[in-house]
Amino acid sequence: RVAANFAQEPTMSDSPLEELENREHVEHAEHAAHSGDRLTTWVSVTIAVLAVLSALVGSLETIASGKAIGEKNEAVLAQSLASDQWNFYQAKSLKKHVYTVGAGLGGANADKFTAIAKSDAKDEGPIQARAKTYENERDEHLKASDSAEDQHHKLTIAATLMHMGIAISTIAIITGKRWPWHASVVLGLLGSVVAGIAYL
Repeated sequence: RVAANFAQEPTMSDSPLEELENREHVEHAEHAAHSGDRLTTWVSVTIAVLAVLSALVGSLETIASGKAIGEKNEAVLAQSLASDQWNFYQAKSLKKHVYTVGAGLGGANADKFTAIAKSDAKDEGPIQARAKTYENERDEHLKASDSAEDQHHKLTIAATLMHMGIAISTIAIITGKRWPWHASVVLGLLGSVVAGIAYL
């Protein structure tokens, strides 16, 4: 009963409809458990366990979704910083070429133009290096976002399998047949396996 009550706590990923359905299934199982029937008792325990597991998986699903969004935002920021550096690099490069041409024309400012061109050429390397560093950071964030999104999808499937198991369990209570309970256990195990695979 403690596990069943804990399972009623909503997670961020649960919709009000899912929360209500889980609560109804668990309450139905609790009432049925008082009948003393052994099958009903096992089914009630299965429903409680699946409800707790689905709540846990739902929480992990929310975390994975948040991480995917956060990493994608970081990737956008890194790309923006990389673009700024590349724009700065192009401006320096253009300025260097202008002063190189000016120095090549000779005149009183030729030496000054040459010094400015050399200074801009010297700055190009570090600017280019910073731009590439930001691009590497962008790629790392995109990779992390894709990984978290993949986790989210797998956890969604796992939670769905567990919810299906909870729903099918109640058929065993209503009909007194074992096959719906067996099916719910299989669905619960499949959901647990899929949830585990999400972190491999």
